[in-house]
Amino acid sequence: MRGQWALLRGLSSGRDNPLRRATDRREAWVALGALLLLVIGAPAAGWAGGSLADDALQQSVRAQHQERHPVDAVVVGRAPGRERYVGDPEDGSERAARIRVVASWQAPDGSRRTGEVATASRIGAPGSPLRIWTDAAGLPVAPPMDGRAARSHAVLAGIGTFLLAAGCVEAGRRVVVGRMVRQRYARLDREWAAAGTDWGRAGTGG
Repeated sequence: MRGQWALLRGLSSGRDNPLRRATDRREAWVALGALLLLVIGAPAAGWAGGSLADDALQQSVRAQHQERHPVDAVVVGRAPGRERYVGDPEDGSERAARIRVVASWQAPDGSRRTGEVATASRIGAPGSPLRIWTDAAGLPVAPPMDGRAARSHAVLAGIGTFLLAAGCVEAGRRVVVGRMVRQRYARLDREWAAAGTDWGRAGTGG
């Protein structure tokens, strides 16, 4: 980035410098274009990526809330096995202990269901009430994603898009400038090779 600022200063201050080469001007213009993309293009890409992610996630949240329903169940007993840690959809970032229990609940068709469910709530004695989530068929499912958690994921997606765009701009600038520098050195080598046979002779070029 420091090299970009140096090239930009040279673009504005060395316009009438007779020692200024055409390649220097081209490199300065490349640096100016990259800077504009970093200042304008990368934030715009991050905003667009975050907005698209937020729209998709909020749509998923609405769909999950339509497909999943809270149901009052009754604890039958604790299922065998240890606690396991999974992401809590209500939080979106922290890891919560999910305890497997055997519960009984009523399906939408009125039938009674019994099975293992995962919960982060404190488990009471058999017969204690328990809130679980089920789908339209009455099968236990994970709680739907919270809208606030979806928004947090969208913000992270926007930041990631911004960093990716900025990295691509900087990588492209390095590739273009590197190719220009190699071409300049190759031209200098050819010019030195052409002048090498007469270099140092008296009256050369006189």
